[in-house]
Amino acid sequence: MKNLFVIAFRNLFRNKRRTILTSSLIAFGVVLVIVFGGLAISFKSQMVGILTNTAMGDLQIHSKGYVESIDNLPLNLTLSGQKLAGVEKMLKAIPEISAYSPRIKFGAMISNYAQTSNIRMSAVYPQMENRTVPEFAKRIKGKISDPDQFLKPGEILVPDNLMKGLSLKIGDEIVLVATNKDGSVNAVTLRIAAITENVFGPSGKDGYMHIQDAQLLLREDEPEIVEIAIHLQKYDQLSKVYTQLKKEVNTSDSNLEVHTWEQLSPFASIARIVDLLILVVKFILISIVLVSILNIMTMSVYERISEIGTIAAIGTPPRRILSLFLIEGFAMGLVSTIAGIVIGLGILWILNITKIDFTFGMMNISLAPSIPVGEVIMVAIIVIVVSLFAGFQPAYKASKMEPVDALGHN
Repeated sequence: MKNLFVIAFRNLFRNKRRTILTSSLIAFGVVLVIVFGGLAISFKSQMVGILTNTAMGDLQIHSKGYVESIDNLPLNLTLSGQKLAGVEKMLKAIPEISAYSPRIKFGAMISNYAQTSNIRMSAVYPQMENRTVPEFAKRIKGKISDPDQFLKPGEILVPDNLMKGLSLKIGDEIVLVATNKDGSVNAVTLRIAAITENVFGPSGKDGYMHIQDAQLLLREDEPEIVEIAIHLQKYDQLSKVYTQLKKEVNTSDSNLEVHTWEQLSPFASIARIVDLLILVVKFILISIVLVSILNIMTMSVYERISEIGTIAAIGTPPRRILSLFLIEGFAMGLVSTIAGIVIGLGILWILNITKIDFTFGMMNISLAPSIPVGEVIMVAIIVIVVSLFAGFQPAYKASKMEPVDALGHN
C-alpha cells in the first residue's frame, strides 16, 4: 500500500502544470467555503445576538391569540395573579433559563404640550429587563450609571426619531395618554430619562417606562403582563428549552403560547438566507472538485493506456490498478484540501485582526469571522469523498482494460 502512495504521488507530478492548476482550483474552492462560511456564520451570530440580547430575548410567552393580533397591542390577552405566578414558577424551575422579564405592551400618544405623536410602549422591571436583554443598555443614549436601574418610576425612554420629531431633549416632561382595556382614557406625566436607538430601523417608535407607571396609566390593580421574554444560559439550548416549555404550557395551561425569536422576527428569514448561501457555496465546491478530479483522472488514464497495458501484461491484478488511480485522486484531493484549509484559516485570522465593521439596518455589526472545527472537518470530508467518487469512473475503466488492446493503443 505504501508503494502505491509513492507511485500515485510520482504519477501526479508527471504533468506538473496540470496537477498544480487543478490542485489550485480545488484549494480555491476550499478557501471560498471556509472564508465565506466564517463570515456568514459570524454575521448570522452577530445579527441573532443583537436581536435577542437587545430587544426580543431568546423566547417569549404570550396568551393564546396575542401574536396573531400583535399589531393592535391588545390589552385583553394578559397574564396576572395566579396564572402569572404559575408561569414564573415554571421558568425558575428550568436551569437553562438564566433570566426572564415580564412586559406590558400597549399603544399610546406622547405629547410635549404642543405636538402629539403615537408611540408603542413597553413597561418593564428595569433589573429583570437588563438581565433578560443584557445588551439593551447599549441602545440607550444618556447617562446610565447602573444598567439594572436604567429606568425609575416617573421616567420614560423615548426613541430617537420621536425626540427629533417633537423637539424634545433629556430632562423634558411629556404627557403619555393611553386607553385601557375597559376603554377609558388616562394620562400620566413623565420625565425623559434617556433616548433609545431602535434596532429595527429609523421608523421605530418603541418607548420604555416602569411597570408601576403603566399600572397607574392603565388603572390596573396588579400588573397584567402581556409578554414574558426569556434569556437562556446558552443559545444552543434554544430548541431543547422551547420543546420543554411548549410541553409544560400544553400540560398546565392551554391558553398560553411559546414562541422562539425566529417565529416572531422577520429577520429570521435573513438568517435562513445566510444558511442557504452557505449550502450554495458548498455545492459550488463539490462541483469544482468533481469536475477537476474527473477531468485530470480521465486525461491521466488516456495518456497512460500503453502503460496500463504493460503493468496488466506483467500480472498486475485489476484491483491494484484500480487502487493506484483511486489513490491518485485521493492524494490530489487531500493535498488540495490541506492547502485550502491552511490558506482559508489564515485569511480568517487576518480578518479577525483587521475587524469588519458595518451597519445593517440600524444594527452595528462587527464581524469576528471564525468557523467551527466541525465545519472544517466536514469540508475536508466532502472534498476527499468527492475526489474518490470523481476518480472512480476513470480508475474503473483503467482496471478493466484488456492488456492486448491497451498495448496496441497509439
